[in-house]
Amino acid sequence: MENTQALARTPLYNLHVELGARMVPFAGYDMPVQYPSGVLKEHAHTRSQAGLFDVSHMGQVRLSGDGAAAALETLMPVDIIDLPVGMQRYAVFTNEQGGILDDLMVSNAGDHLFVVVNAACKQQDVAHLQKQIGGRCKVEELADRALLALQGPAASAVMARLAPETSKMIFMNTGKVTLAGAECFISRSGYTGEDGFEISVPNDNAEELARLLLAQPEVAPIGLGARDSLRLEAGLCLYGHDMDAGTTPVEASLSWALSKARRADGARAGGYPGADIILRQLAEGAARKRVGLLVKDRMPVREGAELVDAEGRPVGKVTSGGFGPTVGGPVAMGYVDAGQAKLGTALQAIVRGKPVPVEVAKTPFTPQRYYRG
Repeated sequence: MENTQALARTPLYNLHVELGARMVPFAGYDMPVQYPSGVLKEHAHTRSQAGLFDVSHMGQVRLSGDGAAAALETLMPVDIIDLPVGMQRYAVFTNEQGGILDDLMVSNAGDHLFVVVNAACKQQDVAHLQKQIGGRCKVEELADRALLALQGPAASAVMARLAPETSKMIFMNTGKVTLAGAECFISRSGYTGEDGFEISVPNDNAEELARLLLAQPEVAPIGLGARDSLRLEAGLCLYGHDMDAGTTPVEASLSWALSKARRADGARAGGYPGADIILRQLAEGAARKRVGLLVKDRMPVREGAELVDAEGRPVGKVTSGGFGPTVGGPVAMGYVDAGQAKLGTALQAIVRGKPVPVEVAKTPFTPQRYYRG
């Protein structure tokens, strides 16, 4: 019981309880893992209509001052200086070994940068920002704001009904809109592979906005269980599982996120922690790679399962795995030696001492449907 009392609660806690959610500890918060309809129905609803996720446990940070973009660039292999106003970009903080300290979203809000970091990392991320660049720009954690995610093919119709100007937004656009009488900062992206929006709203207006969204006929509340199966099918990483401080962006198959301007022949090459290692891996390849794995059996393959080749030699490990409801079978992701990373490579995952056949496969496992205009 003492452990439960120490958990933080988002501004939507009472609403989750009212909706019959099963609450579980997650990243120091009491969070809804599922609602009465169950994970499979929640997953299917998000893929076919629109799901509402409470992601208020994530960290929201404002960086302001003339030098904010240049300062933030010193911590990541990403182009922030040339990020256009009204756009956001996926980024990673790196350490001196080129490992990933966290992955995050950075938006250019005009007079400041708006940064969203993972819940489990937010205290260390804010401390990292304060220590490394606090002398060059103002770093403020926005603890007074909640964060909602509306995801699914009907998300655009719902948002257009409540804030017509959102219909002009495309993937990775950001902007300010008024919802439930509150000024909200929104982005058009998502962690499900579907079209959708993230909405940063003052804590005091969060429940009213959530109720307004849930009152729309297409929208249902979705918990962490379906959030995980949706992002796995979309081939997206979960920090602390599919990448960590011992994994470089190149190993994590995130080379697409490493901006041209920060590469070896770019305008502002290097200049971030671990640059030498990352640039070398970009040029020569990494010894291991994150890959998708299609499971050739009904048996789900979970995180931690060892991957072996045809001769039974260990070649890697599973980092995320489970049933993919849209795919109609088990899917997984993991790391394998570079020589085993070719699409179609047959491997085996060891589950409870028994080999389960898997095949290296392209991700996402289900087509991404972000709206690009």
